[in-house]
Amino acid sequence: MKRLSELAKDASGVIASINGDTRFVSRITSIGLTPGCRVSIIKNEKHRPLLVYSRDTMIALNRKECDWIEVAEAV
Repeated sequence: MKRLSELAKDASGVIASINGDTRFVSRITSIGLTPGCRVSIIKNEKHRPLLVYSRDTMIALNRKECDWIEVAEAV
């Protein structure tokens, strides 16, 4: 299992779990990122937000928040 921020550009994964406080989990799930959801990394540059594609939507996520989202890497 990896953190979302550890996936390289053009990698895909499936969200395994979302950790953090209730406010964070509520916000992330309300934008469609839920366990079992497939995500693709569009952009992952150091010290920059992560650009993720999921459910026909492109989402920019704070790098620190991505550390709370665990993914299983897809083949």
